[in-house]
Amino acid sequence: MRLLAIIGSLRRASYNRMVFRAVLELLPEGASISEAPIRDVPPYDDDVRLEQGYPEPVRRLRELIAAADAVLFITPEYNFSVPGVLKNAIDWASRPPDQPFKDKPVAIMGASTGMIGTARMQYHLRQSMVFVEALPLARPEVMIPFAADKFDGEGRLTDERTREAIRAQLEALAAWTRRVEG
Repeated sequence: MRLLAIIGSLRRASYNRMVFRAVLELLPEGASISEAPIRDVPPYDDDVRLEQGYPEPVRRLRELIAAADAVLFITPEYNFSVPGVLKNAIDWASRPPDQPFKDKPVAIMGASTGMIGTARMQYHLRQSMVFVEALPLARPEVMIPFAADKFDGEGRLTDERTREAIRAQLEALAAWTRRVEG
């Protein structure tokens, strides 16, 4: 099973990038995961798409999403919502024709230094995924609060409850993907 991670933070030392490293350790047997680059996706401008086609970083992102069996969003919450860089990438990727999120199983997880661990962002992202006809995993949810207390100095996730929550979501995403592929 090929999973694609889309990380909503560009910062190299972000807690969400550390979560991705934990995901690499906790994948279910038979699953692989790669990261979709979104750093070079330009600001969304549909005139560009209509006049010149998709820019190369967008074309590549769309291909990666289409080729994946499922997508895993790992992202912080900015200003009570989805980070702009992630929303921009979704806006580009979801344009016609053949938008690649349609019927694609997706899961969402995120880490923050606050007490609600990306809850508001996750509900906004879930709404966007429903609109683009993706198939969001309902449960388990992974909202990692107080992230600064959950990683060691090397960026390794040391909190066992959080590791177990991530493992459970990855297993549920794999089962959901198999069910959808039916």
